[in-house]
Amino acid sequence: MFTRLARLTVAALFLPALLPALQLACAATMPVAVPRPSAISAPAPLKLDDPLPIGAQVKVGKLANGLTYYIQRNGKPENKLELRLVVKAGSILEDEDQRGLAHFTEHMAFNGSRHFKKHELVSYLQSVGVKFGADLNAYTGFDETVYVLPLPLSSSLSERKQDLDKAFLVLQDWAQGLTLKDADIDKERDIVLEELRLGKGAGDRMQKVLMPKIYNGSRYAERLPIGDEATLRHFKPDALRRFYRDWYRPDLMAVVVVGDLDPAQAEQLVKRHFAGLRNPAPARLRSYAAIAPRTDSEALVVTDKEAGPAAILIRYPVRLFQERATVGGYREQLIEALFGGMLNARLQELAQLPTPPFLGASSALSRLTPRYRSYNASASLGTGGATAAIDALVQENERARRYGFSNAELERMKKTMLRTYERAYNERDKTDSAVYAGEYMRHFLEGESIPGIEAEYRYVTELAPGIGIDEVNAYARATIPADSGKLVVYTGPTKAEVPLPSGAQLLSAVTAAEQRDVLAHDEKAVAGALMDKPPVPGRIVAESHDAQLGLTRLTLSNGVKVILKPTTYRNDQVLMSAARFGGQSLFDEADMFSARYADTIVAAMGLKDLSPLDLRKVLAGKAAAVSAGLGNNTDVVAGTAGAADVETMLQMVWLKFAGVRRDEDLYKSFIGKQMELARNRLAQPGALFGDTVVATLYGNNPRAPRALRPEDIARIDLDRAIAIYRQRFSSARDLSFIFVGSFDVATLKPLLATYLGSLPTPALPTAFRDLGLRPVKGVVKREVKLGSEDKSTVSLTFTGPAEVSEAEELRLSALTEVMNIRIIDVLREKLGLIYGGGMEGSMTRVPYSHYTVGVTLPTGPENVDKVLKATFAEIGRMRMEGPDQGDLDKVKTNWLQSYRKSLQENGYWVAMLQNSLTEGTDPATILSFEKDVAALSVADLKRTAQRYLNPENYVQVVLNPEAAAGAPAAATAPAAAPR
Repeated sequence: MFTRLARLTVAALFLPALLPALQLACAATMPVAVPRPSAISAPAPLKLDDPLPIGAQVKVGKLANGLTYYIQRNGKPENKLELRLVVKAGSILEDEDQRGLAHFTEHMAFNGSRHFKKHELVSYLQSVGVKFGADLNAYTGFDETVYVLPLPLSSSLSERKQDLDKAFLVLQDWAQGLTLKDADIDKERDIVLEELRLGKGAGDRMQKVLMPKIYNGSRYAERLPIGDEATLRHFKPDALRRFYRDWYRPDLMAVVVVGDLDPAQAEQLVKRHFAGLRNPAPARLRSYAAIAPRTDSEALVVTDKEAGPAAILIRYPVRLFQERATVGGYREQLIEALFGGMLNARLQELAQLPTPPFLGASSALSRLTPRYRSYNASASLGTGGATAAIDALVQENERARRYGFSNAELERMKKTMLRTYERAYNERDKTDSAVYAGEYMRHFLEGESIPGIEAEYRYVTELAPGIGIDEVNAYARATIPADSGKLVVYTGPTKAEVPLPSGAQLLSAVTAAEQRDVLAHDEKAVAGALMDKPPVPGRIVAESHDAQLGLTRLTLSNGVKVILKPTTYRNDQVLMSAARFGGQSLFDEADMFSARYADTIVAAMGLKDLSPLDLRKVLAGKAAAVSAGLGNNTDVVAGTAGAADVETMLQMVWLKFAGVRRDEDLYKSFIGKQMELARNRLAQPGALFGDTVVATLYGNNPRAPRALRPEDIARIDLDRAIAIYRQRFSSARDLSFIFVGSFDVATLKPLLATYLGSLPTPALPTAFRDLGLRPVKGVVKREVKLGSEDKSTVSLTFTGPAEVSEAEELRLSALTEVMNIRIIDVLREKLGLIYGGGMEGSMTRVPYSHYTVGVTLPTGPENVDKVLKATFAEIGRMRMEGPDQGDLDKVKTNWLQSYRKSLQENGYWVAMLQNSLTEGTDPATILSFEKDVAALSVADLKRTAQRYLNPENYVQVVLNPEAAAGAPAAATAPAAAPR
């Protein structure tokens, strides 16, 4: 159920939920009537030896001091600027006494500079609507440090000028104006150490064993960005200042400016703020660490009792790599992409066998550093263990190397590629500035070409059709290693369901697979279309219009309703949503696991008479995906399509209601994967802690929303799952379908009458059932001891009945946002007790009117009591005094900017309209959001805190390590076997 505030970020939530389905379904074709880049005359023929140009959309320049800058005007979103400071300096450049100080320097960028005192920077940026962490951020890698500053631009010219000057001053200070005072450095140690603590666990322990082998003894293995704990605790401040002085210099920097700003003005700001930067004299050489090629073969088995799913990696020798710089090189890049797509499609087929050799797998050339890459084959292991996965991986690669691919495979993959570029071209004026900023960062750091989407679309449409199967197969023979040194790595839990392999056994398995004979790939023919003919259409029996919201409402002859909102927010996107009450709540406890998995089981078996892989082939040339599922209290249908592929999306909707493809082999494969994941989850402290929080909150109620265990999955029944799905999706009664995006209403209406108007609508229950699931009352406290690392997590959950309204939801959301500002200011910045964490809250009317507020705070065992004391002190302060007006104003400003951006997103409107239908509210209230936010007061939030943060009614669960702090369980390397 979407709350009013959730709508502001739904554009980020709606599409990712459909992405796996879209990736499966979206194999592309040439467009219908795609516009070509305008030109007065035909462009000159492409020459393969021509250099790739820098596109006209971006101004790339260099100051006399060596600083590079990229400037592009882009109006998506309006009144916003994406700023980046990119430094070609990361942890690889640290001296021995500086391990971790590249990352530490990044932290110090927010702790005082020449023009901003400590805390002033973050506070100022929050005051103009920039949210710390979510918007304002930075990261440190091996070879780079990047600072991210998205800047909202005021419509007032004077305010805009002031904000621009301050924002560029921020970047200037980051570049060479940090104060780096001793006291500030020492204060930040605790926060960085908490970040290091947060990353500890099985992955970290195993990585320390793996890195020297993955990087073949290179310096990279010794320079993880988070650093060395002893160094972080004891380094002298001068060591940090030395790193900043040596490497934060203009000849290693780029400034990226993309957004709603005149390029000439942007260039003036860059020159004004950065031309005065100086390079140190003498300057240290910025060298790049070498990675030696592997000449022998070696195997490594790395296990940990808390490890995630078992996996296998075969890494072949690294190769020096430089981005292609010519049109011919771009063509080679297309060949590489076609090869990788076809090979990985074959591996997907193997993962869907009744007894799959692995849960999932991939093979590709992958980048290890900006200058090196290697060919890898990897897989997540199932019950067959390492040998089965190695056999399948090696043989499938050998099959491709020896026999190549078929013309049918190549043509499908070309369509995928062409459609991908077509959509990017179609959206070129609707692409977010942050996307372009990322592209220019990669150009500076890695040499990625930036000819612009118009040029790239031309390259692909002209070059890809001429790439033949013989050429791709020759590339496969040259790329897939036939006989070379390799590193074979097994990672997984110590207590595996199958015996752990030794290093010698891994190498033996690879050798045996390499020597085994393979046959050519068997390409099975599939149907050419989803439907042989359209269904007998229904009719549109009623139509009305809402001019205020730009809606057309239709009623079809079968009772199905439709809401249409055509937009110009994107050029090649149509989103669809429908929901009604019902869902899993209608089924008894005996069926609850089959009900929970009914929709995913049905989807895993395909559509109509097509398996998922056959469906992908049929959908070659179409960008469309549809899902139908059972929520806790709702039945939901969701879809996404390109503008030319709406009919395909509607056909998929129709087929979702037409029946279920029963495939026992695919069901066994699906259940086997789920069982393996559930088993593995039992070893992970964080997952078990989450289960304990849910169990404590709901008093061990079996209907509580917890993750399934192996014994739960064993209770799932295929036929019962199918029956449950058919019970809910054999009728479209009471569904209202919402469409938002780039479509013409008159063109869409006949398709709606045909596919939605012909859906069956027999009677069925369309109300949810209240199962009586309620949180415990009073104060309940519980401690859980799991994990071997010296780390803890504090969880607090406040619950209770509520009079739910949009105004009350707004007040609760504002309260949690203000509390998060306080949590960061006090628990992190002032006390140094946490690195991250925070509070979130929600309200719903379904299945009864209630609220939930959760607080999650990772920390150290020695700090648990301090964290609890500080958190409840802030809660008490909020209940007694309310928030600071300044903090509330920061939240309001951020919300209003997010709201104005969201108004230009299709996903926002889908969520808003769906919410109004489900909750029975007036969608027009969206237009009053700015007024409602402006009316929020300190007194409102004080009363809200008193109402919902009740110190007499909460659940507290604390995760502590199994034993007292000490040496963590080390990952083990049982065998390393050179060949």
